Amino acid sequence: MASVAYEASSAAPEWLNKGDNAWQMLSATLVGLQGFPGLAPFYAGLLRRKWALNSAFMALYAMAAAMPCWALWAHNMAFGRRLLPFLGRPGPALSQGYMLGQALLPSTLHARADGDVETPAVAPLYPSATMVLFQWAFAGVTVGLVAGAVLGRMSARAWMAFVPLWTTLSYTVGAYSLWGGGFLFHWGVMDYSGGYVVHLAAGVSGCTAAYWVGPRRKADREGEGQKPSNLLLMLAGAGILWMGWTGFNGGDPFAANADSSVAVLNTHICATTSILAWTCCDVAATGGKPSVVGAVQGMVTGLVCITPGAGLVQGWAAMAMGVASGTLPWYTMNRCPSTSLLPAEAVDDALGILHTHAVSGLLGGVLTGVFAHPALCNLFLPVTGSMGLVYGVRAGGAQVLKQVVAACFVIGWNVAVTSAILLVVRVVVPLRMTEEELAAGDIAVHGEEAYGGCNNL
Repeated sequence: MASVAYEASSAAPEWLNKGDNAWQMLSATLVGLQGFPGLAPFYAGLLRRKWALNSAFMALYAMAAAMPCWALWAHNMAFGRRLLPFLGRPGPALSQGYMLGQALLPSTLHARADGDVETPAVAPLYPSATMVLFQWAFAGVTVGLVAGAVLGRMSARAWMAFVPLWTTLSYTVGAYSLWGGGFLFHWGVMDYSGGYVVHLAAGVSGCTAAYWVGPRRKADREGEGQKPSNLLLMLAGAGILWMGWTGFNGGDPFAANADSSVAVLNTHICATTSILAWTCCDVAATGGKPSVVGAVQGMVTGLVCITPGAGLVQGWAAMAMGVASGTLPWYTMNRCPSTSLLPAEAVDDALGILHTHAVSGLLGGVLTGVFAHPALCNLFLPVTGSMGLVYGVRAGGAQVLKQVVAACFVIGWNVAVTSAILLVVRVVVPLRMTEEELAAGDIAVHGEEAYGGCNNL
């Protein structure tokens, strides 16, 4: 992303809004907390004890490895000047002039560079350094979510190679296409905070990776082996994820404005409604036993579903989306053939991210096309003039179609690129742990264990 000149003589240039800057940095911190520590206890608590450290390491490494990639080249691939209709020009975001200069939205960049004024825009009132920090947190969380499908068998060295490659070749394309001024951005596709860029991409890529890596040992995914090791630890991670979503969705107007408040409120309306809907489904299916794991899954699906429309829909629509996100993903996870959309022998999706992220992200994207309010769309610059199906059959129907086409692009790109990356990586290092490592767990992979003396429980 380009920057304007910074006056070295002033620590607070005239264009700086300290409130917006503080909110954006807080939002970046909240999103970063989702990636680490949020995902670490969430993953560790849901798996067998012998995988607690390895799963936490994968989340930690994702956040760490995403940063140098993001600062050196990937931020500008996602939010810089156009190279291709779906990709920006790679370049560093590290110079003093760049970091201290005023951040610019993508449409402003294109207006200055190419005379393209399809979408009006204003500059955020804080430095580019704040924008780079905020967007890095999104990139790190996204690739961390991919790990959820391949926990308990992907080799550490393969994961170390995969993260920077996927961040560069997959994440940046979705981000640029939908957020950074790419062809879907200018076509008017609505993805407020990452239902497609983050969740649909992560869910599809995770399942693709699970196919190439192969399933866990049968003992780790059936019977006693599939029972979570520490539900209280899982709940702690889930709480960080939930509250962190305040920054995830609330930071995407790029200002501490009224639309940010709407996005935050809608986020929690949808999440809580989804928890209730999922829990009701569990009670109806089991004869009266509400599941704690199920309630958390409902929380995640609600948060994912509202993400593409958080600041674009009214509160009643957020509640309707919560009902949908607590029922349809529950059905795909629990009632489809073989209890899944994909049989475990072919694609062992360890934590079901196909359902909690891909299905919910797709559902949220389509429902955004149904419920997006024209006035709220006008507050969110990239979708000026858009509206949902309930506010206009012609324009809204076209919007739903755009949402579906964009989803197909994200799905197709991530399946193809994730497959290509893993096929290249496996030439250099094995994608899968050895049988000895699969049997022993953390102690064999890292030389450490989370629970001394009871690692294999």
